Amino acid sequence: MTGASRGIGKGIALALAADGATVYVTGRTVARGAHPLPGTVGDTAAECDRRGGTGVAVQVDHADDAQVARLFERIEAEHGRLDVLVNNAFALPDDLTDPEPFWEKPLGNWEMVDVGVRSNFVAARHAARIMAPRGSGLITAISGYTGVAYTYGVVFGTAKSAVDRMARDMAVELAPHNVASISLWPGLTFTERAERNLAQITGLDGQAATRPQDGCSPEFPGRVIAALASDPDVMRRSGGTFITAELAREYGVTDIDGRTIPSLRAERGAPIWRPIRETRDGS
Repeated sequence: MTGASRGIGKGIALALAADGATVYVTGRTVARGAHPLPGTVGDTAAECDRRGGTGVAVQVDHADDAQVARLFERIEAEHGRLDVLVNNAFALPDDLTDPEPFWEKPLGNWEMVDVGVRSNFVAARHAARIMAPRGSGLITAISGYTGVAYTYGVVFGTAKSAVDRMARDMAVELAPHNVASISLWPGLTFTERAERNLAQITGLDGQAATRPQDGCSPEFPGRVIAALASDPDVMRRSGGTFITAELAREYGVTDIDGRTIPSLRAERGAPIWRPIRETRDGS
C-alpha cells in the first residue's frame, strides 16, 4: 500500500486489514509532527493491527527507486508472494487548488508526474515480477475523474490520465500471466487534506469536484478494492478504468456509515478505458 501515512492510502490499508490482510504500509512520514497533516506509517500499521490484520510500517520515498526496490525484495523474502499492489503515492503540491494558470505555477509541480506516474510504474514493475511467475495478482491505481475532467490544473490532469492509460496497457502485457491491472476513480474523499481545504478555502465546497454531499470516507475505496481482490473473476475487469461508486454498487459495498456513494459520471465524465476482454482485439 503506497502512500499510506494518511489520506486515501491510509483508508485503503485499514479496509484491507479489516479483511485480515497483511499490509505493507509505505510512506515518508515516520515521526509525528514531521508533516503539517497528522499521520505516520507506524500509526497506520498499528491501526491495521487493531482492525484484525497485520500492519508492517516501512519508510519509503517513492521518488527513490532504490528504496522501492528494497521494499519489494523484503516482501518477497518475507512472504514469497504479493497478492495486491495499490499504487496511491502522489506528490500533491500545496498550491494545487490555487487559481493561477500553469505558466504561473512552479515548474516543481511536475513532481506529480514523478511521484504519481513514474513511481506507479516502478512499483508495478517490481510487483509484476513477483506476481507473474505465480499466475495471480491485482495491481490497482488510484486515479480520479480528473482523468477526463479539468480539475485544478494541467499537471494534475495529465498525471491522472496517464495513470489510467498505464493501467490499461499493463493489463495487456499481464493478461497471459493472469494478473489484473485496474484504475479506480474514488472522487472526493474526506482525507485530512480535503477536510482542511474545505474548511479553509472559500467556495471550494461548491465546485463540481468537491461537493461534500458527493464525498466518501478514505476507507470506501479500500472496501471496493477488497471486493475486487476476493472476486474470482477479477480478470474480466483488467484494463478497465472504473468509477469506484459504480463498482461498489455491483459488489454491494457501502461506505463506513452505510451510505451509497453517488457516481458522478453524468456530471464529471466517463472513463475512457474498458476492460481488455471487452475490446475487439483483446487489447
